[in-house]
Amino acid sequence: PFFLYLPYTIPHANNQAGSRGMEVPDQGPFAGEDWPEQEKNFAAMVWRMDRDIGRAIDRLKQHGLAGDTLVVFSSDNGPHKEGGHDPAFFDSNGPLRGIKRDLYEGGIRVPTIAWWPGRIAPGRTSDHISAFYDFLPTACEAAGAPIPAGIDGISYLPELLGKPQREHEYLYWKFGEQGGKQAVRAGRWKAVWLGTGKKSDGRCELYDLEADLGETTDVAEKHPDVVARLSAFANQAQGPRSI
Repeated sequence: PFFLYLPYTIPHANNQAGSRGMEVPDQGPFAGEDWPEQEKNFAAMVWRMDRDIGRAIDRLKQHGLAGDTLVVFSSDNGPHKEGGHDPAFFDSNGPLRGIKRDLYEGGIRVPTIAWWPGRIAPGRTSDHISAFYDFLPTACEAAGAPIPAGIDGISYLPELLGKPQREHEYLYWKFGEQGGKQAVRAGRWKAVWLGTGKKSDGRCELYDLEADLGETTDVAEKHPDVVARLSAFANQAQGPRSI
């Protein structure tokens, strides 16, 4: 078995010293669009990444490896606003609230596309909840390698192949900047804590994602039992939020 990791930085604001934020070598097919320069540059980055991923897929086909290769595409966070990019310009988040560095769904929910001709049914969709650390056991299982012991990840290969899938009891996030933030997802329920530094009041926001994907209505007061359960998960994951 072989493993290839293609860590595309684009689409992203520039990190080099002296850059203005969203420069690209050329704007490709978007140069003539009546859009802000940053958005033409952003579109060019997405177009280039899509083209290059297509080239990688074509190479697998040329070498007769497509049917033996699981390809997984995903992202590390929601859309950004650095470099002058406006996440709303292309409606990048649709109904989701928040962007990169937020723990609302717009910051942490990302698409995942899996392609394995002859193994994964084309056009199939899934609402399985997983995290990046699930990829390691998934790749191990797909390659027939032993899954390391003592890890948090759960292989989602069964889900990809249309078989019964084991679920996480919960997922946990923590972000130390902007006053501190934490979140827990357990099934349909999502808890968010903001301002989790030493002066935190411990107030929890609770959202029912099945009924309110955009996290517009805090239902914490209506479901204190759910708040208590998700708070216990947060404490289990990293200890009390006030520390």
